[in-house]
Amino acid sequence: MDDMNARLVFDARDIVGESLIWDDRRDRLVWVDIIGRRIHRLDPLTLAHESWETPDLVTSIGLRADGGAIVGLRNAIAVWDFGGPFQTIATIEPDRPDIRLNEGVVAPDGSFWVGTMANNIGSDDAPLTITQDAGQLFRMAPDGGVTRLSEEHFGITNTMVWTQDGRFVTADTMKNAIYSYAWHGGSSGLTDRRLLFGDFQRGLPDGSCMDAEGHIWNCRVVGGSCLARIAPDGRLDRIVEVSCSWPTSCTFGGADLDTLFVTSARFTMTTNHLDAHPHEGGLFALRPGERGQPSNRFG
Repeated sequence: MDDMNARLVFDARDIVGESLIWDDRRDRLVWVDIIGRRIHRLDPLTLAHESWETPDLVTSIGLRADGGAIVGLRNAIAVWDFGGPFQTIATIEPDRPDIRLNEGVVAPDGSFWVGTMANNIGSDDAPLTITQDAGQLFRMAPDGGVTRLSEEHFGITNTMVWTQDGRFVTADTMKNAIYSYAWHGGSSGLTDRRLLFGDFQRGLPDGSCMDAEGHIWNCRVVGGSCLARIAPDGRLDRIVEVSCSWPTSCTFGGADLDTLFVTSARFTMTTNHLDAHPHEGGLFALRPGERGQPSNRFG
């Protein structure tokens, strides 16, 4: 692999590939296709691939300590053993049918954090315009208890990483902004909001991961065609090009956690664009020279 040139690893053709994680026990990549309603698992060395249909929109996935997965669906969080049934353990804002889940990541303390947003997917899977900042952040403890983390509202919640100095970082895609919060552990709320990175003119912020040096790798969706490496102080450290228009989520994987994998989307793209760029929605990889951190596990 050419270290700094992202190459196509798997032509997934996801409508919205998201929530990419590395399962270090199985040496597999795991991710979801939100609108395609499927979960992928891939060996990036042999390209052995499995996929499972989901009963509704599937918005995120995390690994569990017992070897299974925790899954964000349209409005519910479920536990799931690969290939088994989905068992709902929490429903987020069940009285708000205009809201859906989006980003979801397992936190360092073993809880599962999810963000919500105004639903932007119609009954026919066509895009709906977002007209309100309706998204919020929630934490689900291993016992299933759900806590709202902040009263602040987001257009689209994206990115969930925890810094080496104990802060939480998240993005509002609609505002082209990445924020840093103080978090004191457990179900304590988020305070001391600060703008970490904003107004970058390549696309908008989607999913992110953290490398071992404490820098954030942020996928720039909506035509950004790149990842931005952001230093702990919010400085732009580097831009890495990827050969897709909408990179959506990223993670470090491989035996040494030295390969950066990237999912992408083809949602809202025209037939002419997809004919000219058939690998939109694919899985890409590069070796940027840094290593990542192992994924947290729920419970």
